[in-house]
Amino acid sequence: MAEIEKKKEGYVYTSYGDQKYLRHVVASVSTLRRYDQKRPVTIYCSDDHVQMLEKNDLSDLFDQIIVLPTGNRSITGFKHNVYQFMPYEKNLYMDSDIVWCKNPNVLWKRLETYSFTISGNHIADGFFGGPKGVGIIADIVLRRRKKTLEKFGLTYLNRVQTGMMYSSDRETAEKVCKTASEFLSNRDKTHFRSRKCESGRTQETCEWSLGMALSKLEIPILPWLNGYESPQLDYIEDYTEHNPDFTAIVCTLYNDRFVYDFKAIQIKWLRKFLISFFSLVPGKGDYMKVTPYCLHFGWHHQKQPFYDFADRVWEEMTK
Repeated sequence: MAEIEKKKEGYVYTSYGDQKYLRHVVASVSTLRRYDQKRPVTIYCSDDHVQMLEKNDLSDLFDQIIVLPTGNRSITGFKHNVYQFMPYEKNLYMDSDIVWCKNPNVLWKRLETYSFTISGNHIADGFFGGPKGVGIIADIVLRRRKKTLEKFGLTYLNRVQTGMMYSSDRETAEKVCKTASEFLSNRDKTHFRSRKCESGRTQETCEWSLGMALSKLEIPILPWLNGYESPQLDYIEDYTEHNPDFTAIVCTLYNDRFVYDFKAIQIKWLRKFLISFFSLVPGKGDYMKVTPYCLHFGWHHQKQPFYDFADRVWEEMTK
């Protein structure tokens, strides 16, 4: 990799494969620049995406454009190796399907307290790495999650959301990544499902393995659900209010984690029933109207609004 100038703080994006992913990065960076015009952005991408940026006069969006090695052009290929990609002293790694919602200065100050972290929760819900439908019942009854933890000597499982990762220390990052890779290589000894089994998914996930690595190495997560200071929240149509250009965004965040986790249930009537039922308990139905730093379109069945937005941004910027 070519020598690159070290600056204090900066954002890191990746893009490879279908050219639509480059469009997503461009759209995400365009929302970032609404609130942060100073911190640089580096993109690691495939050769054809470099050419596409140059062809459309979009190179100036980025401080640095670096060709991503072929072996790192996958979710695990990059996120299990982020220690090899640290162009800044303090690096914030972002997924491409993210819309920035407000000024990130306070977020950066919070990140200064970490050497390495990933946004998430200290307690993973039952759907994390497992089936997203009624199949979760078998996992609960057979205690598969608990057996996995016991097998690897863990007492808890982080629920990480790798749409936002941070590193300012290469040694710590390398230790986390190599531990996660080892866990992934032993997936057949766990209860976790392959992400490729999900409709529309073609790549393996890096999240449960990184979650286990943070638990094993006793490295704290960046609290994902943190009220008005939430780093990122998932876009769920029934929980999110926004205008077409995503310049005004408000999310419904249930204060009770157990109730909020029902958002993972795709069957609308069942999700509404469970939330209404448990909300009968005082406090369980309490919620906040929150504008997070980032809105993440991580759920496959909820991505279309971001796709439409990214296409509009691309069309406007390439006229």
